Amino acid sequence: MTVVLVLVAALAAAGGYRLGSAPTASPAGEAANPAAPGSAAPPGQRKILFYRNPMGLPDTSPTPKKDPMGMDYIPVYADEEEGDAAATGRIRISTEKVQKLGVRSEVVSLRPLGKEVRAVGRIEADERRVYAIAPKFEGYVERLHANATGQLVRRGQPLFEVYSPELVSAQREYAIAAEGADRLQGSAGEAAETTRRGMWQLAESSLSRLRNWDIPEAQIKALARSGAAQRTLTVVSPVSGVVTEKKAVQGMRFGPGEALYQIADLSSVWVIAEVAEQDIGVLRNGAKATVTTDAYPGKTLAGTIGYIYPMLNAQTRTAAVRIELANPGTLLKPGMFAQVQLATADSGPVLTVPISAVIDSGKRQLVFVELGAGRYEPREVRLGARGDEYVQVLAGVREGESVVVAANFLIDAESKLKAAVAGFARPDEKTDTKPAAVGHQTVGKVEEVDAKAGTASISHEPIASLKWPAMTMEFKAANDAIFKALKPGSVVAFEFVERGQGEWVVTRVGPVKAAAGAASAEGARAGAAGTNAHAGH
Repeated sequence: MTVVLVLVAALAAAGGYRLGSAPTASPAGEAANPAAPGSAAPPGQRKILFYRNPMGLPDTSPTPKKDPMGMDYIPVYADEEEGDAAATGRIRISTEKVQKLGVRSEVVSLRPLGKEVRAVGRIEADERRVYAIAPKFEGYVERLHANATGQLVRRGQPLFEVYSPELVSAQREYAIAAEGADRLQGSAGEAAETTRRGMWQLAESSLSRLRNWDIPEAQIKALARSGAAQRTLTVVSPVSGVVTEKKAVQGMRFGPGEALYQIADLSSVWVIAEVAEQDIGVLRNGAKATVTTDAYPGKTLAGTIGYIYPMLNAQTRTAAVRIELANPGTLLKPGMFAQVQLATADSGPVLTVPISAVIDSGKRQLVFVELGAGRYEPREVRLGARGDEYVQVLAGVREGESVVVAANFLIDAESKLKAAVAGFARPDEKTDTKPAAVGHQTVGKVEEVDAKAGTASISHEPIASLKWPAMTMEFKAANDAIFKALKPGSVVAFEFVERGQGEWVVTRVGPVKAAAGAASAEGARAGAAGTNAHAGH
């Protein structure tokens, strides 16, 4: 019986020990917390790899902590890095963050790359409808009928009357020859017939000379009917238009070929548009164009591209494009400015993405392809022609894929941040590139403080992460609060990072236990006795 009682007592004691040593149950809110870094995550929980600085600085921590401004470090989970392990450069963003960023996507598709080139231009007269009135004989202006620049004239309307000895001489030659031929009309004999034919040939020669001088046919017929020479002849307008230049003055003498008038037919005009160099390649002769002017708001005139000039203005980097259009009522005046919209040649459907989807760094162009479930992949693309809203893609994406068109710059910033801290989570991963700076922890004694320079001289213990021995060296403080905590003679536990080449900054300061602090200070002094802190840094 005694043996049984002893066994029961021993079992009870063992059970009480197990119950007392077992950890207490955590609250319901803590049961769902992610597994700590470095430990195996229970089923259903996310594994934390490390904690990163909330401001994006190259500073990580294996445990939760706050930055000098009191902001919590952000956990980085293993499942967020799975995409990078499977495909380099991919990024994963939570649904909540996608909504906050306002991310929108659009499907890559085939569509006509419509583009409308806009340019400014000036109204000019159609050079093919400009006429110069330049008599082919010498004479004098007896009387002006069109006596002002800008005057409207009609075809056949008298411009001026002219007296010319050459004209009078030609008329008299005709009159004498015609009269002699008429007198010989009834004469018999071969000699008379030969003389009569000679007279008519002389008369026809005189009329031909008048025709070659552009004397109106009506006046030549009147001369042939009457046979009387006129002292002056009237020069008429060959076209309906506007007198754009008038040099004729009543009573003046002019020579053969001297331009007395210039008349422009403004029923059709040109618009000379200055088109930017990068838009010239999409224009074609015969393409439609619309023209508007400030003089007639809301009124649109239609025309066509008649010619693309082969020269480029080196100062403005533009080329002249001629648009031909009708000018009903002569509303458009030469010299007016106009706004021009030019339709481009239709090349058929091409693979396009919105212009807003492209991130252009200057050396390359990127788009973010949506892979689903908050995952995105940056792709380098090769671009072709540009439209008003879309740009042609020659390589990099396929039809049917979705690309980010809004908040893509924020996603790009997020991907660069994750790429910067990716190396912190894999200390065992070998790489040829230089690892990013991380925080290093140690214990040391503050020897002296330079308030003016903002530095502190600390004798610290050996640092395994940097393979440093114990030494005394200068550190800078990340902020004023940390600097105030570095008091001469105090032993502190601190964390520091390399902010620049050879520039070490203390990011966290805390107390150490007394016994450990004394031993640490003694070890730091012993190590620093034979080591120069700045010999290799």
